[in-house]
Amino acid sequence: MQSLPPRSLILGSTSVYRRQLLERLGLHFTVQAPNVDETPHRHEAPASLATRLALAKARAVSTKFPGSIVIGCDQVADLHGDSLGKPGDYTRATEQLRRMRGNTVIFQTAMAVVCEETGFCSEVLVPVQVKYRDFSDQEIDFYLRTEQPYDCAGSCKSEGLGIALLSAIENDDPTSLVGLPLIRLCSLLRAAGLPLLGAA
Repeated sequence: MQSLPPRSLILGSTSVYRRQLLERLGLHFTVQAPNVDETPHRHEAPASLATRLALAKARAVSTKFPGSIVIGCDQVADLHGDSLGKPGDYTRATEQLRRMRGNTVIFQTAMAVVCEETGFCSEVLVPVQVKYRDFSDQEIDFYLRTEQPYDCAGSCKSEGLGIALLSAIENDDPTSLVGLPLIRLCSLLRAAGLPLLGAA
C-alpha cells in the first residue's frame, strides 16, 4: 500500500521573522495572511490573548485551505500582567522600553497547528522570560533609530541590536523569543502527519 503524499504546509502569518525561522526546516510552504482582529478582550491576560489569537489565525486560514496543515502564531509581551503588543512607531516604542527597563518581561509565544480536513488541532504556549538592563533614554533613542523594531512585540528585536538591552533570557526553545518556537513546532508537525526527516 502506497503512502499518501504529505499535505501542503501554510504559515498563517505575514511576519518576515517567522517565515525566516520556518525556512530553517527546509520544508516547502506558502504564506497566507490570517486577517484576524487582534483586539484584546476586556481583562484578557497576555497568555490567553496570545493563545486565542494563534488559534484564531490558524483556523481562519485553514477554513480557506482545508486540506493543508496551517500554522498560526502570536506573541504578546507580558509586563506584570499588562499586554504589550507591536508599538507601531517611535513614540510608543519609547514608552514601552521605558516601562520594561530594569524589569523582567515574559514573552508569551503561542502557536497552533490545524488541519481542517483531518480534524487535527493542537496548540502550545512557549513563554520566554527576559530580563532587561536599566538602560538610559539615550540608549533607547539610539536603539530605536538604528533598529526600528516597530513591528516587534515589546519593541525588542533580540536577534539584532535589541540583545544589547538584555541581561538574561530564560527559556527552553531559543527560537521562541523571535516568534516561532521551532522545537515545539517540529513536534506538532510530526503529530499532524508531516514528516520532517524523510519518510515517517
